[in-house]
Amino acid sequence: MKWLLIALIILILLIILVMATKLNIILYYFHNNDNDHLKVELKAWFGLIKYKIELPLIKIDDNSPTIVTKKEKTAGSQESPEKTETKQYSTDDLLNSLQDTKELLTHVISLHRIVRTFVKKISIKKFEWQTLVGVGDAAITGMLTGAIWAIKGSIIGLLSHYTKLKVEPNIMVIPQFQFAVSQTVISCMFQFRIGHAMVAGIKLIKYWKGGKAKFKTKPLSALSNNKTKSV
Repeated sequence: MKWLLIALIILILLIILVMATKLNIILYYFHNNDNDHLKVELKAWFGLIKYKIELPLIKIDDNSPTIVTKKEKTAGSQESPEKTETKQYSTDDLLNSLQDTKELLTHVISLHRIVRTFVKKISIKKFEWQTLVGVGDAAITGMLTGAIWAIKGSIIGLLSHYTKLKVEPNIMVIPQFQFAVSQTVISCMFQFRIGHAMVAGIKLIKYWKGGKAKFKTKPLSALSNNKTKSV
């Protein structure tokens, strides 16, 4: 009984230690025209635990197949005319659709609260974002530079609002008016406690298992089979 109590105390202490551990995530992304590289490094306990992931992002071959879209035939073509489908919706269908929209919004808001609560616990220790851009035309390059500055400013605003931004971000946009170039370097480090991530994960699991949206409308296939007529 004594050894069991000691083992239980050690287990509780280990769980507390793990939950209180701060996890540092270092992210480095480099983009230069068609070359991309992503490196993610995880550190805990002052560097005693390290894990690194490097992902060389390979550019898709220009000769590879692309997305194929289906072209619909229009009236008056030489092909045989298509059948026109008429869908009928009752008042109950419209009311159920409104109820489903409300149900979906409620669940999206609940999910947003869980994610936002966890993101509030994240501390950003380093954030650097440098961009070199040019399209070969001075006027267009100037407008593009201004647009990139606006996008970066918006992202920094979101980070400062939703997370704990501990340092002043180092952002830079360098226009290149002579030739076309696209280069971006992002280097950042953020930190959070493992316990906060575990609590957020448990909430998400509980949310998806016990809080699934209950829609009143029938699946799209059933509706189309029951209430679609061809003329």
